[in-house]
Amino acid sequence: MTPVRRNAPDKYAGHSTPYAVIINPNFKWRKITTVIYNELSNKLKTTMNKHTIGFLHPGEMGISLAATARNSGRQACWASHGRSAATRERAEKHGLADMETLQQLCNNCEVVISVCPPRAAETVANEVLQCGYRGIYLDANAIAPERAQRIAKNMESAGVTFIDGGIIGPPAWKPGTTWLYLSGADAHQVVNCFASGPLSIRVIGEMPGKASALKMVFAARTKGTTALICAVLAAAERLGVRKELEMQWNLLDHGSVTRIHQNIAAATAKAWRYTGEMEEIAATLAASGVPPDFHHGAREIYDRLAHFKDLDTIPELQAILDSILGGKI
Repeated sequence: MTPVRRNAPDKYAGHSTPYAVIINPNFKWRKITTVIYNELSNKLKTTMNKHTIGFLHPGEMGISLAATARNSGRQACWASHGRSAATRERAEKHGLADMETLQQLCNNCEVVISVCPPRAAETVANEVLQCGYRGIYLDANAIAPERAQRIAKNMESAGVTFIDGGIIGPPAWKPGTTWLYLSGADAHQVVNCFASGPLSIRVIGEMPGKASALKMVFAARTKGTTALICAVLAAAERLGVRKELEMQWNLLDHGSVTRIHQNIAAATAKAWRYTGEMEEIAATLAASGVPPDFHHGAREIYDRLAHFKDLDTIPELQAILDSILGGKI
């Protein structure tokens, strides 16, 4: 007898993906129901909402991602061991649950998200592996795609689901200002963790490294340009023509000098972090066959500004230029 196509039982009618079965009169409904159940279970496993997320670590950017996760109905966790008083205050203010140690965080979280200085990315990933973690690991650090792929290989060989991430924009407190780009075969699994914003999510491919590559080439222009302008202004200051240079800039683009000064001042607080990011960008360009020396120079500019990290006030432009000129050239 010819098989008949029928709708799945009513108990599955509300599922987001329609299902139908081919029923042969020789089969029993019990067997068919089992097949449908298995299909649904597999589907749900790949789309399930991950409820408990660990953040390594809740710095200025990480805490904003944690806030978006909490807005989206997730429990956000952190590990306080070895962290600063400022980080503790930040985590408590935004309601993160303290797992105290990395081991406890790995034991209790379905998803772990790494947002740390670039130079620490692999160290943090290895520490997570040493805890026996086997869940989903999202590396959202500003690292070269080759490093992201190296971390992915280590994670996946240990049974961890790895997702590559690249953050573009400031800490995510306002809608439409900050984007988290994701790549990896399982990237879709964490999209709902940030569904309620203000952070925006984009999945751009199935290969680890693609999200990091986008982050690198984007920051190469934005942060690289800031470093270039710092160097130009410092040279103009040394040569005694800064006033005339800024006058010419304003003639070409009215008000541009004020914006330039503001961008430079804003960068000083994060210059210590940008040094590592410039090295990652240089490595990305070199691997692509592009000369990396410009961003090695940008790293040196930010290194000379790194001491502004913990200031309570924004430094004056003159102090910034003096710091650049005070370094060895």
